[in-house]
Parts: sequence; structure tokens; C-alpha cells
Amino acid sequence: MKKSTHLFRQFLKWRYKNISNKYFVQLISILIGFLAGLTAVTLKNITYFIEALLENGIILSENQLYFILPIVGLTLVYLYTKFVNKHPLGNAVSSIMFALSKKNGILNVKKIYNPLITAPLTVGFGGSVGLLGPAVESSSALSSNISKFLRIDAKTRTLLIACASAGAIASIFQSPIAAIIFAVEVFSLDLTMLSVLPLLLASISGVLTSYFFLGNEVLFNYSLQESFELKDTFFYILLGAGTAIASIYFTKMYFWINNAFKKLKSPKYKLLVGGIAIGIMLYLIPPLYGEGFGFINNLLHGDDLVALGKTPFDAYTANIWVVILLLFGITIFKAIAMTTTIAAGGAGGIFIPTMVMGSALGNVVAKLINNIGLGFAVSESNFTLIGMAGLISGVIHAPLTAIFLIAEITGGYELFVPLMITASISYLVTKNTMDFNIYTKELAEKGALLTHDKDQTVLTLMNLDDVIETNFKMVYPEMTLGEMLKKSVAKSTRNIYPVVEADRKMVGIILLDDIRDIMFKSELYETTKVESIMHAAPEYIFQDKDNMSQVMKKFQESGAWNLPVVKNGIYVGFVSKSKLLTAYRRKLIQHTT
Repeated sequence: MKKSTHLFRQFLKWRYKNISNKYFVQLISILIGFLAGLTAVTLKNITYFIEALLENGIILSENQLYFILPIVGLTLVYLYTKFVNKHPLGNAVSSIMFALSKKNGILNVKKIYNPLITAPLTVGFGGSVGLLGPAVESSSALSSNISKFLRIDAKTRTLLIACASAGAIASIFQSPIAAIIFAVEVFSLDLTMLSVLPLLLASISGVLTSYFFLGNEVLFNYSLQESFELKDTFFYILLGAGTAIASIYFTKMYFWINNAFKKLKSPKYKLLVGGIAIGIMLYLIPPLYGEGFGFINNLLHGDDLVALGKTPFDAYTANIWVVILLLFGITIFKAIAMTTTIAAGGAGGIFIPTMVMGSALGNVVAKLINNIGLGFAVSESNFTLIGMAGLISGVIHAPLTAIFLIAEITGGYELFVPLMITASISYLVTKNTMDFNIYTKELAEKGALLTHDKDQTVLTLMNLDDVIETNFKMVYPEMTLGEMLKKSVAKSTRNIYPVVEADRKMVGIILLDDIRDIMFKSELYETTKVESIMHAAPEYIFQDKDNMSQVMKKFQESGAWNLPVVKNGIYVGFVSKSKLLTAYRRKLIQHTT
């Protein structure tokens, strides 16, 4: 045994004896928060370094480089993905949620460093996506592998992955409360005292890490100038409806563009089409470049022309309606640019693009109210802030995250009432229009989505393969009754027999009750064939398609005690109701303890 392995085992023994699991998890959560903060800071600095290197070239070329840079960035990501990672990039948050529901929180070690390479290349070269998703993915993978190394159980590993996401978000936005709420809302984490303290410690650790490396630098250098006024309530309701419509548009555009790119079979075609499309959009609308935090800051300070940058329409921006149209164009095209970047093979998140789109929409609504000629006057900066909350709430289905995030990052607790109005309306409309968001739709279709419904969550956490039984004796249609009794019935402890063809393709079943009346009539042993006795199963479970909720429903509707499992028509085994319910009870106890 290696000395390092021996020392590690000695450490584990010492830990089990001297540190309770509760305190150990709290200590690890502080470490996870620090590492998540460090990951987020590293990701930001690499990206900003690339952007700084390219900035002078963009200025000197009078925006001509906008046509080239996205293709260069996507090409570099493509080469890395093909020759180094050798696996397509996926949605960061969705992949974490899938690991939590179906892989006991185990994330591949590659997910630690992949986002640190691919996301800066994508965003730094102009990809219109965010860094939050990659930061959460890298931090979560780091947390998962540390938990695995320290022999931490699956349930606690889930909590520590949530701590990693909270630490990353707290570091990026310097908003620890919103970071905790994000973990609860998005990852469907149970909020108990045992989970709150590790999340809080990780968030604080992430924020302190950000302060240590970045000093007092804040994401939005803005403080509220105007507080909420009762007379503006109707306009905030209107903004809530507007952000709801924009959220539905954002989500539908995301899925539509992704489906369109799937028709381009070659990654090279996706790269070329996506790169050219992004280049054109960036040339016409420069604020679509990268994440867009500078754009939001300029809007908050009333610097509309600085926010819009140098565009082909500069000669007309003295007209406020041209400015409004350009800002509305950002609202429309941010979703397109973001999705095109991801669909073309880039790496990045959707959270920050929703903020950019929401800020533009909120500013547009305020400008329309102020310039429509009816004598109304509202705060454009307040509407910019609350528009961000409305889009986050609608797109991600996380209204509390939206409210606390915007309140924390701007010190805008005075805007709590309009934040609640707009975020709740946006959430209610979008939730009733679309059951699932960008993160959850594909997971829900796979039956891998965790929710706050404990019964549904337990079923999601269960694995079909764990309850399949294979100790059943197969019989064949051409067998005689005598052969069946001698080769299968006499050697089996079960009362059901799968009927399969030579290639194991399942064609029916026989119950012991089906042959009970004739099994002792020897005169039928040679004349009676299995195919004349067999019958169809009351229902089939499809191993590659059915999730545990569907399996449970099939048992309920068929009234059967055993159901056969097939994969592409091939017999796999049986699932019994008794074993299924026993596994369910065990998982429920494990989940709620």
C-alpha cells in the first residue's frame, strides 16, 4: 500500500472519530465556496484578458473584426472539443441537474477545466453568452470530485454541489442571499437548517474570495436615485406582462434555433453558419458582443449612446425613437445571438443574456412611457433594473432569485415592491404557458427532473436497472408442454415465464396459473405447444424509454404484479411491484433522512 493512501485512510478514520458529519460538511462547504469563488474569478479574468487583447483591433478596424472574431472563437472551441475533450459540450446547468438525478451527483473531472477553456474562448471572441453557467459547472464538478474523494454520500454530495453553485454566483454577483435562493429554486433543494448553514457558509466564502482578488470592484457601479412611487404601479404591472412575453419569446427562440442547427449534421457547417450570423449581428448591434455587463451599466447611468456603441445608425441617434428602436433590437436579437452561439458549438450560459435582454426591454418601456406624450414620467434606471428581474423570473422560472439578485447587486431594497410585482407576473404567465424552462425541458422528457414534490423526486432518483430481476426461466414458442415443465417449470422458483424467440425477442408470457389445470395431464405433453398457451403481457416496460413515473403508472393501470422489461423488443427481465415499492420506500427514507 502506498504511503499516501495509508495516510489518507488514517485521516478518514480520524475524521470519523473526531468530527461529526454535520461539522465536517460545514467545513467542506467553506472550502467549496472558496474554490468556487476562485474558479469564477479565474474564468472572468481569462475572458477579460482575451477581450482586452482584441479590443484595440476592433476599434482600429472600425468594427470590421466583428465579422471574423466569432468564427475564430468558435473554431478554437471546435478544435478543442474535437481533439481534446472528444465529447460535445452541453448545457451547463442541465448537465448538473441530470447528474444529481441520475448519477448520484457524480460529474466528470473534465467538467472542472473544460469551461475554463471553452467559455473564455467563446465569450472573449464575441460569443453573446454568459459566464455564470460555465462557472457553476466548473465549480460543481470540482465539488463533486472532492466529495467523491472524501467518500461523502450521494445526498450530502448533492448539497455540496449546490454549495458550489451558490459560491460561484455569490462571487460573480457579490450577492450571497440570491446565490442561496438560486440553489434552492433551480436545483430543487430542500431548505432546512441542515442545508441552509452550508449554503450560507459557501456563499460567504465565495463573496470573500471575490473581494480578496478583485477588491471593492462591483459588477454594477450604481446606487438607487429614485425610490418606488405608488403612481407607477400600473406601469410595473405592464412591465411584468412585457417581460413575460419576452421570456416566452426567449425560450421558444432558444429551442427553435437549436432544432434548426441540428439539421446541419456537420459541426463545421454549424460553426460557419453560426459564426457568420453572429458576426453580422455584432457589426450591426455591437452591444451583443460578449456578456454585456458594460451595456447594462451604461443604461443604468443614462448613457444610452455609449451603451449602443458605434453602429451604422449613428447619424440618426439624436432622435429618441431611433434609440428606442435600437434598444428594442437588442431585446429581440440578444436571444438570437445567444442561442446561435450555443447552437454553433460555443460554450456559455443563458443567465446573464437574460439580464441584458431584460435591461434593454425595461429601458425601452420606460422611454416609451416618458416620450409617448401623455405627461407620464418614470425612472428609466429603475425600469432597467426591474426589467432584468422580470426576464430572469420568466426565463428561468426563479422569481425569488430574480428579486433578491437585483436587490442585492444594486442595494435596491427600496424597489422590493415593484420587483415583486414584475417578477411574479412574469413568472405566473410564463409558468402557465410553458411547464418547463430551458434548463428543465429536456430533463423532464427523460424523466430526470428533480422537483420539490418529494414523491416525484424519489421516483426520479430511482434507477430502473436496480429493480430489474432476471432469474426467470425463458421458454420458446415451439416448445412442447413436456419440455417446458422439464426445462423451465421444474427448475424455476417463479410463477411467470417469458416466451422468447431464438434471438430473445419477446413474444408473450405464460403464468403458472395458465398451465395449472393441464400440467399433470401427461397425454398433452407432446401435443400441446407453448405458442398455444402463451398470451400477451398486460403491459411492457421499455428499458430505453420509460422513466420510473411511467413504470409506476403502468403497474397502476394494468393491475399486474410483474411486468416484463424489453429493449428494442429484446427480453431483459421483469420488474415486480413488491421490489419496486421496497426500492421506493428505501429511497424515500434515504432522501428525507
